[in-house]
Amino acid sequence: MALFDLPLDELRGYRSRSVEPEDFDAFWSATLDEARTHELDARFERRTDSGLSTVEVHDVTFAGFGGHPVKGWFVIPAGITEPVPLVVEYIGYGGGRGLPHSHLLWASAGLAHFVMDTRGQGSGWAPGDTADPEGSGPSLPGFMTRGIEDPATYYYRRVITDAVRAVEAARSHPLADASRTASFGASQGGGLALAVGGLVPDLAAVVPDVPFLCDFPRATRLTDRMPYREIGDYLKTHRGRAERVDRTLAYFDGVHFAARGRAPALFSAALEDQTCPPSTVFAAFNAYAHPVKEIEVYDFNDHEGGGPFQQAVQLDRLPRLLRG
Repeated sequence: MALFDLPLDELRGYRSRSVEPEDFDAFWSATLDEARTHELDARFERRTDSGLSTVEVHDVTFAGFGGHPVKGWFVIPAGITEPVPLVVEYIGYGGGRGLPHSHLLWASAGLAHFVMDTRGQGSGWAPGDTADPEGSGPSLPGFMTRGIEDPATYYYRRVITDAVRAVEAARSHPLADASRTASFGASQGGGLALAVGGLVPDLAAVVPDVPFLCDFPRATRLTDRMPYREIGDYLKTHRGRAERVDRTLAYFDGVHFAARGRAPALFSAALEDQTCPPSTVFAAFNAYAHPVKEIEVYDFNDHEGGGPFQQAVQLDRLPRLLRG
């Protein structure tokens, strides 16, 4: 696969044309205020059947958007008695929280690790356990177009709200150090990590790998690959609604969340990535507000990005950020 997007020197200066809604902050403030009218009700159930001896696993349920129950895993090093830094992870598109032994990296590094299940997803490549009780109007198969003609009904309003509440739930555990919390994820999870970074003011780090949900005006018109293509296919059928759809997507664009980032950030991008084109990742990186930010670039990789090489970078840098 050849390079298909802008050359690297242009990527480093690229800026999105996504127009931020005037009521962006008011929209999200009202959304989160409504969610917090429901008790968080975070419940941590110790699991003794995981077969794991070096970590302790908890099956978690908390109230997300609309008070709906959202599942998660909380994994910590076995035997700890004092709070440790916390990594809150979000999952890639189509996947669910899977099984506990799939989430050993951060607990093995001595950190607390909370993995949020994604409502309605979890049948693509890893199983999930969280329903999405909200319906929507006509939509294309997938999640990108559910309720897409109104920000109030759009699917990602619910998911991003869940993601913020996941931080609150994870921080409620007595062995999680709330003052040293990172949002983390790849692809869709990276987009959610960015959103949380813009909505939660006191994170210690934000770590988005090849993030999805960024620079919608460019992404939806540049790549033919799913999931962005779901939006193009919707508009192919629902002719004349592009302006309305673009208006909705602006409330969920990682570029605008990045402009509110208040913690050090570690991004990654892959220059042959046709799922999350590198210009869309750089759009978020270049807009990111905190002055301490880095981006690892993988020249000849597609959406897999840096894979274990990027994990090695994260293992080196993230604990230092979290431990101050």
